[in-house]
Amino acid sequence: MKTKHLFLLISLTLTIFLNGCIGKREINELALVMAVGLDKGKDGKVVVSVQIARPADARGQTGAPAGNTGDPIWSAKAEGKTIFEAIRSLSTFSTRRVFWAHNYIIIINEDLARDGISDIIDFFTRNPELRMRTWVVVTPNKASNILSTMTGLEVISGEAMDKLFRYSSISAQAPRTQMIDLQSAYLSESSEPVLARVKLIKRGISNKKPGQEGSYKQIDLSGAGVFKGDKLVGILGQKETRGLLPFIEKVESGVMAVSCPKEPEQKISLELKHYKFKVTPLYRNGEISFHIKYDTDFSMVEAGCPLSLEDRAQITKLEKQVANELKGNVNNIVSKAQKDFKADILELGKIFNNKYPKEWQQIKNRWDEEFQTAAVKIDVTVNIEDTALLFKPTKTGK
Repeated sequence: MKTKHLFLLISLTLTIFLNGCIGKREINELALVMAVGLDKGKDGKVVVSVQIARPADARGQTGAPAGNTGDPIWSAKAEGKTIFEAIRSLSTFSTRRVFWAHNYIIIINEDLARDGISDIIDFFTRNPELRMRTWVVVTPNKASNILSTMTGLEVISGEAMDKLFRYSSISAQAPRTQMIDLQSAYLSESSEPVLARVKLIKRGISNKKPGQEGSYKQIDLSGAGVFKGDKLVGILGQKETRGLLPFIEKVESGVMAVSCPKEPEQKISLELKHYKFKVTPLYRNGEISFHIKYDTDFSMVEAGCPLSLEDRAQITKLEKQVANELKGNVNNIVSKAQKDFKADILELGKIFNNKYPKEWQQIKNRWDEEFQTAAVKIDVTVNIEDTALLFKPTKTGK
């Protein structure tokens, strides 16, 4: 009993010295950042734009409550010699403390990216409030304009961009690069960073004025930006990006529109269902080469011409046609990486290192030169398995 009483007395004594909620932050005192944009300023300065959620107005109501604007977001920007200086400048007119832990995306203007993003990588990986799973993109538009664009389905546009990338693996139009991927490629001995590219296009349709198509600007996935070191050196279109994606990430699906075998003016839509993409490095007599084996299974989801799986001659011709196009896409991105950008965005150095770690130690300091001259052989096989629900062409009953 004495032991229990002594333990209770010690516990009560210790509670006197405990502080409740050390470092607490009240939600109504924080400005929750949903997205951040970075633009090139004057005289070497950087412009930081932030998109901040309005808690009282982010519930989607059509009318504004008393004392509020009705807008779900508040966008603000500040300029500084460094990113941190610009962010601290926000505190001169923000009535709440800027809080970064809920940030969805970092948007970098291409003019700024061409000058280098090493300071951006350093700041956003060093700050303990920031998550490493934040999306990172480049844009030809001003980043501040991307931030202030209202999207159609989501109340907060930062959240909309997050979902745009979360489900982009089924369209295979842009890489899904997060800050952790950017930092990993930047610090790598061989690989170079690739970021998704977004831009504003006139795509929305007015509900109030029918017929006025393109009356609203929307954020659209538009290929990828290629870096060498920390500098943007080139842009990939959507077709080139589709050739790149199997090298760097898992693709869930994809759509190809190809010409009908007997009626080239008509189109057939094929959906990628399964694939195996394997890159095998070879090192013989001091020569580096790579063998790419790309096996794909497609499903026919739309046919603009009569076509049946029973007609093996047409299906074989179609499979060969698709294989040639896929091989062309891969050949094209390999050529661009080796000759135009001279940057290993394909992660071939990483694959070589995994198989030949001892030999890699001998060539890693000259990998840039070795990568540009490495031979790459590509074999593609295509199998069109089914046509969804229809196994015979759809014909009129007349």
